[in-house]
Amino acid sequence: RFIAKPCAINLGIQDSGPHRAQPNAILEKVFTSITKSPDGKRLEGLSKQLDWDVRKIQRWFRHRRNQDKPTTLTKFCESMWRFTYYLSIFFYGIRFLWTTPWFWDTRQCWYNYPFQPLTSRLYYYYILELAFYWSLMFSQFTDIKRKDFLMMFVHHLATIGLITFSYMNNMVRVGTLVLCLHDASDFLLEAAKLANYAKYQRLCDAFFMLFGVVFIVTRLGIYPFWILNTTLFESWELIGPYPSWWLFNGLLITLQILHIIWSSLIIRTAYKALVRGKVSKDDRSDVESSSEEEDVTSNSTKGVFSTSSNGSNRINGHVASDQWTEE
Repeated sequence: RFIAKPCAINLGIQDSGPHRAQPNAILEKVFTSITKSPDGKRLEGLSKQLDWDVRKIQRWFRHRRNQDKPTTLTKFCESMWRFTYYLSIFFYGIRFLWTTPWFWDTRQCWYNYPFQPLTSRLYYYYILELAFYWSLMFSQFTDIKRKDFLMMFVHHLATIGLITFSYMNNMVRVGTLVLCLHDASDFLLEAAKLANYAKYQRLCDAFFMLFGVVFIVTRLGIYPFWILNTTLFESWELIGPYPSWWLFNGLLITLQILHIIWSSLIIRTAYKALVRGKVSKDDRSDVESSSEEEDVTSNSTKGVFSTSSNGSNRINGHVASDQWTEE
């Protein structure tokens, strides 16, 4: 409110939403009381009743659905808050872990386990991360529902479960590695969103490509060969298996499956950007567009992705340009 909004206004971002549907009492009644996405039979009936072309009615419903979405200014403020958090917590984690022995040797995570001291810096690192992911869990139900809602819900559940479980079992050393690794790419995605909202397209594309590289390296490279290696094999060797060992590693493997799914989406988006020079609408976007629509604004906008106000994940989004693809 006091920082992000003035920044957005200085960048020329207006507090205006998508194209609004023209007032129509009959269609509004159908939209509010019957369905927001009428089928072919209902469209034909409305076409005869109003003497409108079916495509015009489809366009009206699309505009009516979109006009309830947050404005670009709102989305900019949300992304700026997330960018600030992700960047701050990542550098806090790196600064803290740089001086710890387990950052350089993962076997140190299990030496003298479970009798490992919980320092104040480690404690606050855990509490901040847990509070943030709980906030994501709750806000997901109030934000616009997207196609990957279930996947993000599973991700938040697994993350909260891992943070809580590792804290209760004093597996905080390996837990800090997992947290820091996941924060490494998130602020780059939010930076790309901010650049997209401000219409700095080259900067947006650069941030997204950098995000994709960091995401794939950390989630498909470092995570399985560094984190999973120590939780699956080094812990088995040094402290042996125990009942909760299976749950802990099951949650970590669940995250890895989600990493693979999201990485495939990022690679597909980057490929389209390289081949076509721009990327088509995000498959999970909550703002709809149509190549058949006469509005030329979406055709004249070149973007890498359609952004989200939550995100996890977000390659999580609200579309500013109808062309932006999220994690």
